[in-house]
Amino acid sequence: MDTIKEYIDQHKDRFINELIDLLKIPSVSADSAFSQDVLDTAQAVKNALDKAGCDHTEICETPGYPVVYGEKIIDPELPTVLVYGHYDVQPADPYDLWNSPPFEPVIKKTEAHPEGAIYARGACDDKGQMYMHVKALEYMTQTGNLPCNVKFMIEGEEEVGSENLAWFVERNQEKLKNDVILISDTGMIAKDVPSITTGLRGLSYVEVEVTGPNRDLHSGLYGGAVANPINVLTKMIASLHDENNHITVPGFYDKVEELSGEERAQMAKAPFSLENYKKALDINDIYGEAGYTTNERNSIRPTLDVNGIWGGYTGEGAKTVIPSKAYAKISMRLVPNQDWEEITRLFKSHFESIAPDGVTVEVKPHHGGQGYVTPIDNDAYQAASKAYETTFGKTPIPQRSGGSIPIVSLFEKELKSKTILMGFGLDSDAIHSPNEHFGVWNYLKGIETIPWFYHFFAQKEN
Repeated sequence: MDTIKEYIDQHKDRFINELIDLLKIPSVSADSAFSQDVLDTAQAVKNALDKAGCDHTEICETPGYPVVYGEKIIDPELPTVLVYGHYDVQPADPYDLWNSPPFEPVIKKTEAHPEGAIYARGACDDKGQMYMHVKALEYMTQTGNLPCNVKFMIEGEEEVGSENLAWFVERNQEKLKNDVILISDTGMIAKDVPSITTGLRGLSYVEVEVTGPNRDLHSGLYGGAVANPINVLTKMIASLHDENNHITVPGFYDKVEELSGEERAQMAKAPFSLENYKKALDINDIYGEAGYTTNERNSIRPTLDVNGIWGGYTGEGAKTVIPSKAYAKISMRLVPNQDWEEITRLFKSHFESIAPDGVTVEVKPHHGGQGYVTPIDNDAYQAASKAYETTFGKTPIPQRSGGSIPIVSLFEKELKSKTILMGFGLDSDAIHSPNEHFGVWNYLKGIETIPWFYHFFAQKEN
């Protein structure tokens, strides 16, 4: 294991170039125009696993995009680590807000990444973080430092809700059998403050449609006489929060866990600068649910946000119409104990009930998933902690994340396995946004740290 830094120094240019080649493929799972690119990316990931040292790889068909599977079994009696990641990416829209084309990766130096960061859609979420595991396997197989078995399950539908992953997992329980699941699709507090994600929020994602008249109408001839769906929709959305930014859907908070004062005090120990936070986002103040700090609002509290809203005429110039329809996409981030299907039903019932006469409302559920909390007293967490201690020189801080990886709770239910979330991204990496990027230092640090997890985990299990 002492050779890992030397190995990375020898091969870092190749490691970076391989990731750049992967990032050039626009594997946008949400848009069917990119379907061949998604399939091409699956093949590229399979090829990378072959070259990294897997003894067996395959592209496993599902009703949607395929799952890439690979394995290196050195001894069936040894513990097995299952690595999960995804090769699909978010849409790059709006393209005009990118400083460089989203699928033409470039390396730029920034304040957060003075060593350089790779700018491209998927750089951090999740191609860069997933590929760290591929290169970590390469190091361990090439140097004889793989201490246990490893399996890979890399899917192509995470950004659209992992709709077919449950289908795949249910049908491949023996193939996926493992002792722990390892995922890098999260972040850490700062480059000098490593952290391990111990909690994820759940998700309910819906689309709403408000319909008024049977066609677009002249706003002069009909304005003030018929309901305008956009006006109605915005009023309905505004009513979903009260003056304290508390969500008004009846029953929404019934199962929300209130953390103790002691737990909240522990969370508050994580380094955080409110001024730096505001500066990084170019905002003059924060905003959110009354009675909670910024870090609590984006991790241990549920939320409801409009992700997109449209209707009527949005082209150049003017067109004076009352639109027939208006639409919005809404996501609700949920905390453990909130069931996403129940929350979806509660939202649907409430939103339809507050529609005024003159319009009809339809709520279309898209996808969702449960929240997750992992214990910090098990062998796998301790192995991850020691791995970070070895490469960062300090103990990582356990941290709950505001993001969602809905399949983590599925894994525990179906595979009876705990998940360890070893993320290496930063909040400033702009995932899901224009100019997404991933630090070269972070990428290589992940490759350096992951093999140490295997080393310590194998020691514990044996």
